[in-house]
Amino acid sequence: MSYLSNTMHLDIKIICILALMKGTTLFDFNDTVNIEDWRVVNDGVMGGLSQGTFSVNSEGHGFFRGTVSLANNGGFSSVRYCFETRDTSEFCKIQIHLKGDGKPYQFRIKADSSQRYSYITNIKTSGDWEILTIDFSEMYPAFRGRLLDLPNYSGMEMTEIAFLIGNKKEESFALEIDYIELL
Repeated sequence: MSYLSNTMHLDIKIICILALMKGTTLFDFNDTVNIEDWRVVNDGVMGGLSQGTFSVNSEGHGFFRGTVSLANNGGFSSVRYCFETRDTSEFCKIQIHLKGDGKPYQFRIKADSSQRYSYITNIKTSGDWEILTIDFSEMYPAFRGRLLDLPNYSGMEMTEIAFLIGNKKEESFALEIDYIELL
């Protein structure tokens, strides 16, 4: 590595350390929060019969629940939060406080509202409240379940986050979300 690339690598590490020290809340659920910009997208867009709902429960947490059906070539349910494109270049991770049902989910990010693909990471929930910390650089690009030959997420911009369940089996699901932060 050249001196210049070593220096740039050190600069990026310093930026990430500073961002970790001053995380920024992307969404904090409570019993008075407006969830109007969160929307459920089920496999019905492709003829499937899965049913997901999203609400704020009595504890003030985002609550994504429902059933996944494989009928009519279905198999997924998702909830998406769309917002004005944010410059996220000073951050390198996302932290989520959630309680799942022990099932695997995908957490997804879109960098640009015009892109059709998402950057994805798979998360396995434990059934207990937990804090997940995800490095942007570990999120890979995929579209409709296919890995794309593109670089992993750069973390420069963000316009959508999403949770998706699609484990190729019929099942009920429940995911509670407390907060989502940029680090």
